[in-house]
Amino acid sequence: MAGAAMHRRLAVRGQVQGVGFRPWVWQQATALGLIGWVRNTSFGVEIDLHGDAPLLDTLQERLWQAPSPARVEQVDVLTATAPEPPAAPGKPFEIQASVNTAHPHMATIGADLGVCARCLSELFNLGNRRWRHAFINCPQCGPRYTVTRSLPFDRGHTSLARFLPCPACEAEYKQGADRRFHHQTNTCPECGPRLWLKQTDGSLDEQDPIAAGLKLLQEGGILAVKGLGGFHLVCDARQPDAVARLRQRKRRDAKPLAVMMANPASIPPWASMTPHEQRWLQSAERPIVLLAQSERARREMPGVAPDLAWLGVMLPYTPIHFLLFHEAAGRPAGTDWLTRPREMVLVVTSGNASGSPLVIDNETAQLELAELADGWLLHDRDILARNDDSVLRVRPDGSACFIRRSRGYAPMPVALPTRPGKGQDEQQIAPSVLAMGALLKSTLCITQGDRAMVSPHVGDLDSVDTRVVFTRMADIWPGWLRTQPDALACDLHPDFFSTILAAHMAHSRASTASGVQALPLIQVQHHHAHVAAVLAEHVDEKGVHGPVIGLALDGHGLGSDGMVWGGELLAVQEDLCERLGHLWPLVMPGGDAAVREPWRMAASLLHALGRTQEISVRFASIQQSGLLQQWLQQGSTPGAAAGQSPIAHGHAQTTSLGRLFDAAAGLLDVLAPYTQSRFEAEAAMRLESLASAHGPAEPLKGGWQITDDLVLDWRPLMNWLADQHDAAHAAAVFHATMATALADWAAQACARRGVNTVVLSGGCLANRLLDDALYSNLVVQGLQVWRPAQYPCGDGGLSLGQAWVARQRLIKQAPCASPYQPA
Repeated sequence: MAGAAMHRRLAVRGQVQGVGFRPWVWQQATALGLIGWVRNTSFGVEIDLHGDAPLLDTLQERLWQAPSPARVEQVDVLTATAPEPPAAPGKPFEIQASVNTAHPHMATIGADLGVCARCLSELFNLGNRRWRHAFINCPQCGPRYTVTRSLPFDRGHTSLARFLPCPACEAEYKQGADRRFHHQTNTCPECGPRLWLKQTDGSLDEQDPIAAGLKLLQEGGILAVKGLGGFHLVCDARQPDAVARLRQRKRRDAKPLAVMMANPASIPPWASMTPHEQRWLQSAERPIVLLAQSERARREMPGVAPDLAWLGVMLPYTPIHFLLFHEAAGRPAGTDWLTRPREMVLVVTSGNASGSPLVIDNETAQLELAELADGWLLHDRDILARNDDSVLRVRPDGSACFIRRSRGYAPMPVALPTRPGKGQDEQQIAPSVLAMGALLKSTLCITQGDRAMVSPHVGDLDSVDTRVVFTRMADIWPGWLRTQPDALACDLHPDFFSTILAAHMAHSRASTASGVQALPLIQVQHHHAHVAAVLAEHVDEKGVHGPVIGLALDGHGLGSDGMVWGGELLAVQEDLCERLGHLWPLVMPGGDAAVREPWRMAASLLHALGRTQEISVRFASIQQSGLLQQWLQQGSTPGAAAGQSPIAHGHAQTTSLGRLFDAAAGLLDVLAPYTQSRFEAEAAMRLESLASAHGPAEPLKGGWQITDDLVLDWRPLMNWLADQHDAAHAAAVFHATMATALADWAAQACARRGVNTVVLSGGCLANRLLDDALYSNLVVQGLQVWRPAQYPCGDGGLSLGQAWVARQRLIKQAPCASPYQPA
């Protein structure tokens, strides 16, 4: 017996626009014999249904099973008092035009995804009308975020608007059985976009730009390739001279470069790969994955990742990438060639001058990359938003440690808890926060209701051009989502550009004439934000959780006492943070110079060990070493006036684990023949690579002490390290001992506070050996351990942590006074 006819209207939120969700709903409703409609809205997707109650229930339940990349987060049953009249009996279910209301955009902006298998089968099918079409895509793959001008996600709101669909594409769009039914970014060779190669002499190749581009690469040239979220600079990784030219032109002497290989079968000669790593490599997001570099890679591709254990590898993710490998393979028909090893390996690095933002448009590329590239592979589909490649490494349990979260993942949101004891209505009006991050690896984060969206990677804010990009994003993002922030959040450091911009934006809202006050500006201590970012990922949906013990381990961050922190033991609950302990401090001789020159931290360490007289001997080749030894012996540092302490003169002490790694690297001379790091964290990365090459080692017995006031004293370990001559063995013991000592330290804090959860955070967790050993050492002690899993462990996740703390404080309606309690 049929059930009673009912009318039901549903609101669906999540990643439901631009991913084939409406066509899928149409297919389900049509198959069930329901009438009504589905449409995009500012909230997400709205569905109006008429039919028997059991069938309405069936469709509502099926919504949670929508095929990837759609992801349903929330389904609300709305009242039946909508202004539209009920559908006429017998009228077919339809997809209606989108409704763009004045409400905040709660729809999730889809991330950019790599080419799917079905599109690849069409791309390499000689009989298909999209054979070798460089812009092939479908609801399961292709650009989303980088082509979106505004929401709801419709073709007219994207950079594809200028390309009118040809009759064949229009027919696909209207055919319910077609896999591109109502697909907004559908393209083909007939309707565009188009691809061409431009040489440095101005000549164009529009007939066969892929073949011309490959020829340039094979001849040792550097090709600027326009991709999904920006330009890449590409060369043949197996031609050392080409790699050297790329480094010389980009002024990137030693920083590791990523490589692209055709498929997983092509990787084994160059790197080892676990099943977990292969899964991440082949995921639709197509990140760069750090793999263990082989001896052959070091020998035959010496300029790619020199003196490092890890090689950044990615697989092709755009049709253009696949077409270059297809051309190199001789244009075989079908996709079988993609299952066999291919010889070509390409260096693929960000298309920008060193320190500048990623280039995204053709005109800028031809100006700014003119001295870097020998040709440009261009197209006329505009990139509307920068989105650099994501970088991660894979842990033994298969989870990811993100180094950079961008293409494929950003700006996908993270769910935030509702206010404890509150319901859906209050959840939707939770305060909105715009958080600005710090100085390095910058991102923005905006909270909206019960979610937070972290921007793609912007970069370091020490260049004017990057600051311009960052400022524009901070201005555009709230308007894009139609969400005006109730407060801004930033770091404590007064000189960070992000802090200065946040203060300006907060006060720019003030208006004497209208009586509008400045927005609250909530400053969040750097390491509190690191821990809070992990809490944002892990707390339960109600946000109810007791205090946690946080280990915040990084290079530097301004502490609430004005000192440089970086090895911190914290007690954190909601927006409150208490510093329980820290690493034994070290002076930073020369301030920022000590960050660039590890020998300075090694000299400071020797001084802390009472071995100051060894400095000039150990570092005899460095002209300043004798002078530094003399200053340390006199209780001063270079440039300090008579009677001034190092701290008073600005040569501050630091509790940073990153600087301790630098000190160890300086003692072991891992940078030889260089005395200065050529890129950020080079010394620590070289130290990790040495330890990795050595293999596991036992921690040094008695290598650390923990004082009554929870200061972790590393001096026994470093005193031993200073006498070692086998650098690889010493590096391995250093890693093992630090991981054991840190775990012991956190466990003692847990015991004192009656806490069972430890949160690990900070850029030092990018170190595979430290992260894995520290985690294991804590777990075997019966502790629950939370680590960053969806967001970067370093400063790329700080904006999320700042937003979390500020939102918690606003929800509690607490004053904006500092909650920090010094130990």
